[in-house]
Amino acid sequence: MDDPHCDERTLLRTVRRFGLVNRAVSGWGTIYRSRLRPYLRARANDPRARPTRILDVGCGGGDVSLTLARRARADGFAVEVCGIDPDPRCLSIATSRPSEPGVSFRGAYAADLVEAGETFDVVVSNHVLHHLTRDQLHELFAHTDALGAELVLHNDIARSRTAWSLYGVGILPVTPGTFLFTDGLRSIRRSYTVAELQHEVPPGWTVTAPAPFRVLATRQSLTTARA
Repeated sequence: MDDPHCDERTLLRTVRRFGLVNRAVSGWGTIYRSRLRPYLRARANDPRARPTRILDVGCGGGDVSLTLARRARADGFAVEVCGIDPDPRCLSIATSRPSEPGVSFRGAYAADLVEAGETFDVVVSNHVLHHLTRDQLHELFAHTDALGAELVLHNDIARSRTAWSLYGVGILPVTPGTFLFTDGLRSIRRSYTVAELQHEVPPGWTVTAPAPFRVLATRQSLTTARA
Protein backbone atom coordinates (compact mmCIF):
# COMPACT_ATOMS: atom_id res chain seq x y z
CA MET A 1 0.00 0.00 0.00
CA ASP A 2 2.93 2.37 0.50
CA ASP A 3 3.72 1.98 -3.20
CA PRO A 4 2.27 5.03 -5.02
CA HIS A 5 1.93 2.85 -8.12
CA CYS A 6 -0.06 0.06 -6.50
CA ASP A 7 -3.35 -0.97 -8.08
CA GLU A 8 -5.85 1.76 -7.23
CA ARG A 9 -8.95 -0.42 -7.20
CA THR A 10 -7.33 -2.85 -4.78
CA LEU A 11 -6.14 0.03 -2.61
CA LEU A 12 -9.60 1.56 -2.42
CA ARG A 13 -11.18 -1.77 -1.48
CA THR A 14 -8.55 -2.12 1.23
CA VAL A 15 -9.19 1.34 2.67
CA ARG A 16 -12.96 0.75 2.67
CA ARG A 17 -12.44 -2.32 4.85
CA PHE A 18 -10.16 -0.55 7.33
CA GLY A 19 -13.19 0.35 9.41
CA LEU A 20 -13.97 -3.32 9.99
CA VAL A 21 -10.35 -4.12 10.82
CA ASN A 22 -9.99 -1.14 13.14
CA ARG A 23 -13.14 -2.05 15.06
CA ALA A 24 -11.71 -5.52 15.60
CA VAL A 25 -8.10 -4.77 16.54
CA SER A 26 -7.26 -1.09 17.06
CA GLY A 27 -8.67 -0.66 20.57
CA TRP A 28 -10.01 2.88 20.16
CA GLY A 29 -12.94 2.12 22.46
CA THR A 30 -10.53 1.43 25.30
CA ILE A 31 -8.38 4.42 24.44
CA TYR A 32 -11.38 6.72 24.25
CA ARG A 33 -12.68 5.61 27.66
CA SER A 34 -9.31 5.69 29.43
CA ARG A 35 -7.63 8.68 27.78
CA LEU A 36 -9.81 10.88 25.64
CA ARG A 37 -13.06 10.91 27.62
CA PRO A 38 -11.35 12.06 30.87
CA TYR A 39 -9.63 14.84 28.94
CA LEU A 40 -12.90 15.95 27.31
CA ARG A 41 -14.65 15.84 30.67
CA ALA A 42 -11.97 18.05 32.24
CA ARG A 43 -12.33 20.60 29.43
CA ALA A 44 -16.12 20.54 29.72
CA ASN A 45 -15.80 21.67 33.33
CA ASP A 46 -14.28 24.94 32.11
CA PRO A 47 -17.14 27.30 31.12
CA ARG A 48 -14.73 29.25 28.90
CA ALA A 49 -13.77 26.20 26.83
CA ARG A 50 -14.56 26.18 23.12
CA PRO A 51 -15.20 22.91 21.24
CA THR A 52 -12.19 20.61 21.49
CA ARG A 53 -10.21 20.47 18.23
CA ILE A 54 -9.00 16.95 17.41
CA LEU A 55 -6.57 16.20 14.57
CA ASP A 56 -6.40 12.69 13.10
CA VAL A 57 -3.06 12.37 11.27
CA GLY A 58 -3.02 9.93 8.35
CA CYS A 59 -6.76 9.40 8.61
CA GLY A 60 -7.04 7.07 5.62
CA GLY A 61 -10.70 6.35 4.99
CA GLY A 62 -11.77 8.45 7.97
CA ASP A 63 -13.30 5.74 10.14
CA VAL A 64 -11.31 6.63 13.26
CA SER A 65 -12.12 10.35 12.89
CA LEU A 66 -15.81 9.50 12.68
CA THR A 67 -15.68 7.01 15.54
CA LEU A 68 -14.08 9.50 17.93
CA ALA A 69 -16.50 12.26 16.92
CA ARG A 70 -19.52 10.01 17.45
CA ARG A 71 -18.32 8.77 20.81
CA ALA A 72 -17.63 12.29 22.02
CA ARG A 73 -20.97 13.56 20.77
CA ALA A 74 -22.79 10.66 22.44
CA ASP A 75 -21.15 11.70 25.72
CA GLY A 76 -22.32 15.27 25.24
CA PHE A 77 -18.92 16.79 24.39
CA ALA A 78 -18.48 19.46 21.73
CA VAL A 79 -15.67 18.49 19.36
CA GLU A 80 -14.37 19.45 15.94
CA VAL A 81 -12.47 16.59 14.29
CA CYS A 82 -10.18 17.16 11.31
CA GLY A 83 -8.78 14.13 9.49
CA ILE A 84 -5.79 14.71 7.24
CA ASP A 85 -4.14 12.42 4.71
CA PRO A 86 -1.73 13.29 1.89
CA ASP A 87 -2.95 10.46 -0.35
CA PRO A 88 -5.86 11.69 -2.52
CA ARG A 89 -6.96 8.10 -3.12
CA CYS A 90 -7.49 7.46 0.58
CA LEU A 91 -8.98 10.90 1.08
CA SER A 92 -11.58 10.17 -1.60
CA ILE A 93 -12.97 7.40 0.62
CA ALA A 94 -13.16 9.70 3.65
CA THR A 95 -14.86 12.53 1.77
CA SER A 96 -17.35 10.16 0.11
CA ARG A 97 -18.80 9.14 3.48
CA PRO A 98 -22.05 10.75 4.67
CA SER A 99 -21.19 14.06 6.30
CA GLU A 100 -21.08 14.24 10.08
CA PRO A 101 -21.45 17.39 12.20
CA GLY A 102 -18.07 18.71 13.29
CA VAL A 103 -16.02 16.34 11.10
CA SER A 104 -13.91 17.46 8.12
CA PHE A 105 -11.21 15.92 5.94
CA ARG A 106 -8.30 17.58 4.19
CA GLY A 107 -5.43 16.57 1.94
CA ALA A 108 -2.38 17.59 3.97
CA TYR A 109 0.64 16.55 6.00
CA ALA A 110 0.99 17.52 9.66
CA ALA A 111 3.90 19.74 8.56
CA ASP A 112 1.53 21.74 6.35
CA LEU A 113 -0.65 22.59 9.35
CA VAL A 114 2.39 23.57 11.40
CA GLU A 115 3.52 25.88 8.62
CA ALA A 116 0.04 27.42 8.46
CA GLY A 117 0.15 28.12 12.21
CA GLU A 118 -2.81 25.91 13.06
CA THR A 119 -3.27 24.47 16.55
CA PHE A 120 -5.23 21.56 17.99
CA ASP A 121 -6.09 20.40 21.49
CA VAL A 122 -5.72 16.69 20.71
CA VAL A 123 -3.65 14.89 18.06
CA VAL A 124 -4.23 11.21 17.30
CA SER A 125 -3.05 8.73 14.70
CA ASN A 126 -3.86 5.12 13.93
CA HIS A 127 -1.46 2.67 12.26
CA VAL A 128 0.80 5.47 11.05
CA LEU A 129 4.03 5.07 13.03
CA HIS A 130 5.17 1.80 11.45
CA HIS A 131 4.94 3.34 7.97
CA LEU A 132 7.52 6.01 8.83
CA THR A 133 11.29 6.01 8.65
CA ARG A 134 13.06 6.85 11.89
CA ASP A 135 13.61 10.44 10.75
CA GLN A 136 9.96 10.78 9.73
CA LEU A 137 8.89 9.36 13.09
CA HIS A 138 10.84 12.02 14.96
CA GLU A 139 9.48 14.69 12.63
CA LEU A 140 5.94 13.59 13.47
CA PHE A 141 6.63 13.91 17.19
CA ALA A 142 8.08 17.38 16.61
CA HIS A 143 5.10 18.44 14.51
CA THR A 144 2.77 17.18 17.21
CA ASP A 145 4.48 19.45 19.73
CA ALA A 146 4.37 22.38 17.30
CA LEU A 147 0.61 21.98 16.86
CA GLY A 148 0.19 22.78 20.54
CA ALA A 149 -1.76 19.66 21.48
CA GLU A 150 -2.40 19.07 25.18
CA LEU A 151 -3.10 15.38 24.57
CA VAL A 152 -1.39 13.18 21.96
CA LEU A 153 -2.38 9.58 21.22
CA HIS A 154 -0.41 7.73 18.53
CA ASN A 155 -1.93 4.23 18.39
CA ASP A 156 -0.27 1.40 16.49
CA ILE A 157 0.37 -2.32 16.20
CA ALA A 158 2.80 -4.02 18.59
CA ARG A 159 5.14 -6.44 16.88
CA SER A 160 5.02 -10.04 18.09
CA ARG A 161 5.01 -13.52 16.61
CA THR A 162 1.62 -14.18 18.19
CA ALA A 163 0.10 -11.07 16.60
CA TRP A 164 1.54 -12.06 13.22
CA SER A 165 0.14 -15.60 13.46
CA LEU A 166 -3.31 -14.60 14.72
CA TYR A 167 -3.71 -11.85 12.16
CA GLY A 168 -2.68 -14.15 9.32
CA VAL A 169 -5.53 -16.51 10.17
CA GLY A 170 -8.18 -14.08 11.41
CA ILE A 171 -7.99 -11.65 8.50
CA LEU A 172 -8.59 -14.24 5.78
CA PRO A 173 -12.40 -13.85 5.51
CA VAL A 174 -12.13 -10.16 4.55
CA THR A 175 -8.96 -10.19 2.44
CA PRO A 176 -10.21 -11.11 -1.06
CA GLY A 177 -9.52 -8.29 -3.51
CA THR A 178 -7.51 -6.25 -0.99
CA PHE A 179 -3.99 -5.75 0.34
CA LEU A 180 -5.12 -6.63 3.88
CA PHE A 181 -3.28 -9.96 4.12
CA THR A 182 0.14 -9.09 2.70
CA ASP A 183 0.20 -5.47 3.87
CA GLY A 184 -1.06 -6.38 7.34
CA LEU A 185 1.60 -9.02 7.91
CA ARG A 186 4.25 -6.65 6.55
CA SER A 187 3.00 -3.93 8.90
CA ILE A 188 3.30 -6.20 11.93
CA ARG A 189 6.90 -7.04 10.99
CA ARG A 190 7.70 -3.33 10.67
CA SER A 191 5.99 -2.23 13.88
CA TYR A 192 7.51 -1.50 17.30
CA THR A 193 7.45 -3.22 20.63
CA VAL A 194 6.66 -1.05 23.66
CA ALA A 195 10.33 -0.99 24.68
CA GLU A 196 11.53 -0.08 21.17
CA LEU A 197 9.08 2.77 20.76
CA GLN A 198 9.88 4.11 24.23
CA HIS A 199 13.46 4.62 23.01
CA GLU A 200 12.21 6.71 20.08
CA VAL A 201 9.74 9.09 21.74
CA PRO A 202 10.89 12.48 23.08
CA PRO A 203 11.32 13.18 26.80
CA GLY A 204 7.99 13.50 28.59
CA TRP A 205 6.24 10.93 26.41
CA THR A 206 5.13 7.49 27.58
CA VAL A 207 4.56 4.26 25.67
CA THR A 208 2.08 1.70 26.93
CA ALA A 209 0.15 -1.35 25.75
CA PRO A 210 -3.53 -0.30 26.00
CA ALA A 211 -4.72 -3.64 24.62
CA PRO A 212 -3.19 -6.92 23.43
CA PHE A 213 -0.80 -6.46 20.49
CA ARG A 214 -1.05 -2.66 20.65
CA VAL A 215 1.34 0.20 21.44
CA LEU A 216 0.27 3.71 22.39
CA ALA A 217 2.65 6.67 22.43
CA THR A 218 1.19 9.40 24.61
CA ARG A 219 2.02 12.92 25.66
CA GLN A 220 -0.25 14.88 27.99
CA SER A 221 0.29 18.28 29.51
CA LEU A 222 0.61 18.39 33.28
CA THR A 223 -2.44 20.63 33.55
CA THR A 224 -4.81 18.24 31.82
CA ALA A 225 -3.21 15.18 33.41
CA ARG A 226 -4.09 16.56 36.85
CA ALA A 227 -7.61 17.67 35.92
